[in-house]
Amino acid sequence: MAVLAIRIMGDPVLHAPAAPVEAVTDEVRGLVADMFETMDAAPGVGLAAPQVGVPLRIFTYNYADDDGNAWRGVLINPELWIRPIEPGEPDPDDEAEGCLSFPGERFALRRSDAVLVTATDLDGAPVRIEVDGWRARIMQHEFDHLDGILYVDRLSDSDWKTVQKIARKRGWGRPGASWTPGIDDIEA
Repeated sequence: MAVLAIRIMGDPVLHAPAAPVEAVTDEVRGLVADMFETMDAAPGVGLAAPQVGVPLRIFTYNYADDDGNAWRGVLINPELWIRPIEPGEPDPDDEAEGCLSFPGERFALRRSDAVLVTATDLDGAPVRIEVDGWRARIMQHEFDHLDGILYVDRLSDSDWKTVQKIARKRGWGRPGASWTPGIDDIEA
């Protein structure tokens, strides 16, 4: 297993839809093991294959609730259904999220409060997940990566302008920008 470099906003693999996984091979299993190691080293609550430069429809997730109950897994070729998003401005305290592909920053984003995800696991078995709250946010965030969407792409105009300023200042927003957890320092 290895910690992989995480692509940063502007790398083309992050801005294009990922391809379906045709078969779960040893190569796919190795990629998933590396994704878990990378996600844990970052640390993050999710990681999509495009974030490590692999344009496949795979993501890992890892979240512990306030009681310490762990929720961890991998989804291959997921499909996502969301409950309609409540109108209104996102709460900066309760709805702020971050992204390993735009590291060190958090912005408020309104998301659906409940989702249903179907996919397969590493054994090819079907998976069905119905979650709400932060788990629903994680599913939506990671699923967006598979469609070439970063959460910053969904922000309000004023936040988007801030994102652009940060990206320019840090030299992001271009092909090839990346960082490796445990090796690179990320400016916050």
